[in-house]
Amino acid sequence: MRIDVKTLPVNDIIRDISSCFGAPVENASGELKIEIPEHIGEGYIRGSSFNSGIGIITYNCKFLEDIDIHFTLNSIHPLKFIFCSQGSVEHCFENSDESVTIDSFQNIIVSSSGYRGHVLSFKKDVAAHVSSLEIIRSVFSNRDNYQFQGIEPELKEIFKDQVSEKEFFYQGNYSLKSADLMDQMATKDFSGFLRSIFIEGKAFEMLVVQIDQYQDDETEDKLPQILRKSDIEKVNYVARRIEGDLAINLTVEALAKEAGTNVNKLQEGFKYVYDLTVNKYIQHRKLEAAKEMLMTSERNISEIVVSIGLNNRSYFSKIFKEKYGVSPKYFRKSSLRQDQD
Repeated sequence: MRIDVKTLPVNDIIRDISSCFGAPVENASGELKIEIPEHIGEGYIRGSSFNSGIGIITYNCKFLEDIDIHFTLNSIHPLKFIFCSQGSVEHCFENSDESVTIDSFQNIIVSSSGYRGHVLSFKKDVAAHVSSLEIIRSVFSNRDNYQFQGIEPELKEIFKDQVSEKEFFYQGNYSLKSADLMDQMATKDFSGFLRSIFIEGKAFEMLVVQIDQYQDDETEDKLPQILRKSDIEKVNYVARRIEGDLAINLTVEALAKEAGTNVNKLQEGFKYVYDLTVNKYIQHRKLEAAKEMLMTSERNISEIVVSIGLNNRSYFSKIFKEKYGVSPKYFRKSSLRQDQD
């Protein structure tokens, strides 16, 4: 099935796709969403446009046939940062026989030259979760971007290329940071105005992460020595395993064995992805969960300590204060005062 998209910005792209699917568009404070019709597949496509010139489209879907989305706008196309957190998706330039597969945890940065379009292809029966940051450079340039100081010259040139003189393509190594952001954006913690600014904030955070990934790949050339796709999948598995039950205290050795890797490789992966050792990551997740419970639950501190797998309240208070600068008791009192104000 071919879908032709001939509009901008992202909100209009979503409407074009909905028209091809014959599906209604849900509008929740500017975030547009299409539920995939059952005769086409399952899942959803949603997107948001912002006045800053940045927009984001999220495809979380599985189709019953191959789907090719042709972005054939008769104008300058956005600079695109495309990331896949599940499954795979293919990209090629318009009228090109060469396509590139974006695997799970991988991204591309792409800019066409002139009015040349893009094609994004989803394969039949492949569940894919893909985000696409769409940057309209002529609008984005109206922000105070500080002359794009601190980013690599080639990428800086692409950001400044408002008339799309130069074609650019970069395929990144594997990363989990963007996948974590996509998971956060998929939550329903906020609605209305708060949801809108939450998504815009996450879109900029995603942009930071992918630019940082590009610069790291270009300058360090270290990832192939540390992580392959299979390695990063194991890091992802262990991170989810830790978050799934914080009351269980698994050793690094046990986690590595369960994931089918060795301790050194797992530690290297966590250092690369999270800049933390496995044990420090576990502590970080436990403390974040405790902080959330202190703010939102009626559990007493002793109950919270047990729920995150610790058995020493004094030790918990010590590491909590080291991380957040205040004791758990003071933190809870401060949170309650803020709620009452």
